[in-house]
Amino acid sequence: WGVGAGVVLQSLLLLESWSPRHGRCPDCHPAFQAVSIEFSSCLGTKGTQYETNSVDFKVGADGTVFAARELRVPSEQVAFTVTAWDRQTAERWDAVVRLLVARTSSPHPGHKKARKDADPEPSPPTRDTLLPWPQRQNPGGLRRQKRDWVIPPINVPENSRGPFPQQLVRIRSDKDNDIPIRYSITGVGADQPPMEVFSIDSMSGRMYVTRPMDREERASYHLRAHAVDMNGNKVENPIDLYIYVIDMNDNRPEFLNQVYNGSVDEGSKPGTYVMTVTANDADDSTTANGMVRYRIVTQTPQSPSQNMFTINSETGDIVTVAAGLDREKVQQYTVIVQATDMEGNLNYGLSNTATAIISVTDVNDNPPEFTASTFAGEVPENRVETVVANLTVLDRDQPHSPNWNAVYRIISGDPSGHFSVRTDPATNEGMVTVVKAVDYELNRAFMLTVMVSNQAPLASGIQMSFQSTAGVTISVMDLNEAPYFPSNHKLIRLEEGVPTGTVLTTFSAVDPDRFMQQAVRYSKLSDPANWLHINATNGQVTTAAVLDRESLYIKNNVYEATFLAADNGVPPASGTGTLQIYLIDINDNAPELLPKEAQVCERPSLNAINITAADADVDPNIGPYVFELPFVPAAVRKNWTITRLNGDYAQLSLRILYLEAGMYDVPVIVTDSGNPPLTNTSIIKVKVCPCDDNGDCTTVGAVAAAGLGTGAIVAILICILILLTMVLLFVVWMKRREKERHTKQLLIDPEDDVRDNILKYDEEGGGEEDQDYDLSQLQQPEAMEHVLSKAPGVRRVDERPVGAEPQYPARPVVPHPGDIGDFINEGLRAADNDPTAPPYDSLLVFDYEGSGSTAGSVSSLDSSSSGDQDYDYLNDWGPRFKKLADMYGGGDED
Repeated sequence: WGVGAGVVLQSLLLLESWSPRHGRCPDCHPAFQAVSIEFSSCLGTKGTQYETNSVDFKVGADGTVFAARELRVPSEQVAFTVTAWDRQTAERWDAVVRLLVARTSSPHPGHKKARKDADPEPSPPTRDTLLPWPQRQNPGGLRRQKRDWVIPPINVPENSRGPFPQQLVRIRSDKDNDIPIRYSITGVGADQPPMEVFSIDSMSGRMYVTRPMDREERASYHLRAHAVDMNGNKVENPIDLYIYVIDMNDNRPEFLNQVYNGSVDEGSKPGTYVMTVTANDADDSTTANGMVRYRIVTQTPQSPSQNMFTINSETGDIVTVAAGLDREKVQQYTVIVQATDMEGNLNYGLSNTATAIISVTDVNDNPPEFTASTFAGEVPENRVETVVANLTVLDRDQPHSPNWNAVYRIISGDPSGHFSVRTDPATNEGMVTVVKAVDYELNRAFMLTVMVSNQAPLASGIQMSFQSTAGVTISVMDLNEAPYFPSNHKLIRLEEGVPTGTVLTTFSAVDPDRFMQQAVRYSKLSDPANWLHINATNGQVTTAAVLDRESLYIKNNVYEATFLAADNGVPPASGTGTLQIYLIDINDNAPELLPKEAQVCERPSLNAINITAADADVDPNIGPYVFELPFVPAAVRKNWTITRLNGDYAQLSLRILYLEAGMYDVPVIVTDSGNPPLTNTSIIKVKVCPCDDNGDCTTVGAVAAAGLGTGAIVAILICILILLTMVLLFVVWMKRREKERHTKQLLIDPEDDVRDNILKYDEEGGGEEDQDYDLSQLQQPEAMEHVLSKAPGVRRVDERPVGAEPQYPARPVVPHPGDIGDFINEGLRAADNDPTAPPYDSLLVFDYEGSGSTAGSVSSLDSSSSGDQDYDYLNDWGPRFKKLADMYGGGDED
């Protein structure tokens, strides 16, 4: 078979074996395919080269197998060895490759006939892939193992412009010379989504692509080709078709971020890492289409050099390339980075840009420096927490950072620690503050040496400046200081009861102003008992009254008084001192007995009276005490006896077998143990009373013991009984009054009921036959039968008619508030229908004088105002008589 040199072989590669020469990697294996040979290793295929031991075949850098020259294959297969070796690791792998030659014409008559019957029309050159025939069994009985065809992958460039459908390959079976065969393909891109990307002519076996391909959408397709006869019977086993989309450079590199932020310390050495920028290309990264390279386009500002940074073209790492980064001069750089594919070829590659913002971070390379070599201030004496001077510094590092914050330290001139220097966080100034009061009389001025540094240590190689140290002169101002008592509180001891005018002590004060000639005067500030007096000029304290230890002003035997010492300075100042006087007890208080009152039974028993002695003094002027009864009167010792229990207690009891009930004053003499001892006679009021079996006084006995006779007790009981009777009578009267009030049937009192009273108004009595009127003709007969039935005679209109009494509603005994409204309404309806209720007649006649009169007619009277009568006085009666004045007055008529 003849094959032209440089023509790609379309044959079957059979992988026989492989073995590494210099190493073994179980996960690494060579994958040799027809047309293209690719070696897959753990480290990838980058940097892999191929060699063969055959002079007829060569393998290109991309794994393509081609014929090195024109040759004739003498047999059905050709075998040779392909070596893959890695340039970096120098490892090699060998594999034996066998090429099975596909026949294009057959010496058999059937084959020639098939060629003769083939379509004579010319067609574009295609790649025909033959399905293998199964090998027949040899007559000799030998059987050969059938091998399937390995179809080389089909490469389709993406973004093809057509025309479509575009033929890719032709698939043929060598059985189509004998029987008609129909071809079909299945898989993703054929009968699975995406559908109908590929199609095949069922008769000729030509496979087409129907539209442009996009490798970034799908890089490869795996189809299966099927060959069946006209009846659908399988003629050949399905074969696998691998279609690879060849990448085109149709995608620009895309940066992960449009803006990158990084930082680098000022003063960094060249080669210091700053940041990494990354751009991804959607094209095939194994080809130049997806190989991205980086470069810096511009740098802003270009100070101190226009090339302060460089970038690794493959990794995108930005590093410094020059020295001289100074934050105090340039705080930030803006770098434009360009990413280009095609391995950075600007003529053919696609590019994109991003911005890298590089901040120069501050390091402590500038020590703080004072703005002046000396500072001055002044402070009044005895003042604390006062700022006396402000120290200003200059630091060119980043403000409000540890490299800028100042720390001040006094290194000399203040051994006693009177001052400290605090930092103002806003201005970074040093505030010299008094923390311990200074005294003008001891130090009139201070010369301080202050050093300033930063919170952060200086950068390597940076030395402190001589201007980081300054002197501070502080002057102390003299003030009028208050006098003070050296011994405060001063304690003295003396016995109580010293006479008035006794000198106790001299309580003097000291004026600290030694350089001022000032006088000090003394006065009392606090003397609760007003017992003391102090000399105003020398401070001598004397007694103004007798000091008593038992006074209420004494606490724990100590009396306190406060004195004031004031100078005559400008302004005057004063100080206070406390004098404590410890009073020593003397025996000046006689003992007392407790209790003052007690009771015992009239007959001797076990209930004796326990008495206790108490003394306001303290030991040794108190117990043990001596208890005794006086000899006078003699009845005391006759009736009573006293027994001493211990130094402070004794018992008083009856000496005789019976003592009449009553109140007795029993004197008891008690003496303390002071020197000299004091004696006191205390009277104990003892109540003697009859007792019950338990030894307790009975009630009658207690009353009798109180001194009340039988008559007095009876009188008291009678008074109590009368009081109880009066209370009982008052309660009964209140109950009866309440009952009467509840039994009333009307809401108002009977005397206020208008139905039971005849009210007469303007009655003038008899005269002119006013009692002989017969008014029956004025009443309606049909409505007044009960009146007409009355005997003839005169009846007054205000008489109560005779008739049936209507039934008014009865008032409840205890009316409920909710029933009052109903009661009033029912009574109103009954009164409206009651003809006997006043007014008794709805027809009332007024001014009726009968049929005649003995008096003459008044019409004959002359009403003229003319006459002897003078009516002018009517004008003086007011507006109510104006009409009469006009009628009868003497005025002229209009």
